Amino acid sequence: MKSLMVMRKRDVYNGEEELSNVLMLCAGHVKKRIMEEEYESRRVRRWEELDTDILVRIFQKFSVFELISGLAHVCRGWRAACCDPILWKTLDLSHMRSSFIKIPLEPYVYVESRSDESLTRILKLSMNLSGGNTRTLIFHFNLFLSDDQLTYTAERCPGLRRVVLPAWNRIKKTGICKAIRIWKDLESLTMPSIANPPYLLTEIAKNCKNFKELKIMGPFEIFFASTLITCLPNLKSLSLRCSAIKREALLKVLDGLPELEVLNISHSHLVEYSRWHPNQKVVVRELDETIMEKASRLKRFLTCMEHKTCVMCQRTENDEGIVRWYKYEEDEWKVDESDNSKITNHLDTSRNK
Repeated sequence: MKSLMVMRKRDVYNGEEELSNVLMLCAGHVKKRIMEEEYESRRVRRWEELDTDILVRIFQKFSVFELISGLAHVCRGWRAACCDPILWKTLDLSHMRSSFIKIPLEPYVYVESRSDESLTRILKLSMNLSGGNTRTLIFHFNLFLSDDQLTYTAERCPGLRRVVLPAWNRIKKTGICKAIRIWKDLESLTMPSIANPPYLLTEIAKNCKNFKELKIMGPFEIFFASTLITCLPNLKSLSLRCSAIKREALLKVLDGLPELEVLNISHSHLVEYSRWHPNQKVVVRELDETIMEKASRLKRFLTCMEHKTCVMCQRTENDEGIVRWYKYEEDEWKVDESDNSKITNHLDTSRNK
């Protein structure tokens, strides 16, 4: 009887011990799980694990040169973020200038090979990442683009709506005409003045049905005005800022562009020929009543002819209507009193959209 009671006590003891072991084991698992969850909650996520939308917002703060510097090679997630269309809506190369020397023969500049190769590399990397989503393309005024570089860019950015072109030196007629034929959606063009405008303006008229805004950086002659009226009679906005403008050319534009709404001639000076000396140019210091009356129909007529007090007016006159932008502040050439033609303003707004 005693041995039976001892056996029962031993069984109870063993059962309690097993239950205790099980409870301790469960407690251990629970504690481990709690610790794992606490660790997960405290663990800092790695960069490659960030959501694409967050990465894109961060990358929006970077310049084109930073975006193509190798970020896309970090991992698949970063490459996906680097290819997001919002990053490439505007391709801004306005801070990139060619390393060149002037020469006496066409194209009147010699561009250093390393400078040329660097531009080609940047264009190729940018085009690969942008995926044809660029809508605004901005070149520096003194970036001497070649025909091949322009054609390559045009073919990979067919949906451009706004283009700011550099100096013409290395761009030939065939190159710019081919680019214009590709840019069917082009609405706005900023360009240096051109001696023979018909071929270019004719291509724009034929291929760019939504074209409405033009900015000329350089002299504005009667021939240019007449061609403009013939080819682009529905132009809405025209900027001739910091240019030498023939008075007759200005009158032609005011009479011949009935759809014109905005005209900017700030810091420009009007030129006319002397009645007594036909070959002698005379700078007109004030706008006369005829010009003001014709311009009264415009929504905005922007002027500044303060040659005694305005620095930009003085620079235009000193440079005889062909402003040497390389002599002045880095971003001065981007400024425009017309909001539509202001390059810096356009960059700010496009990045925020």
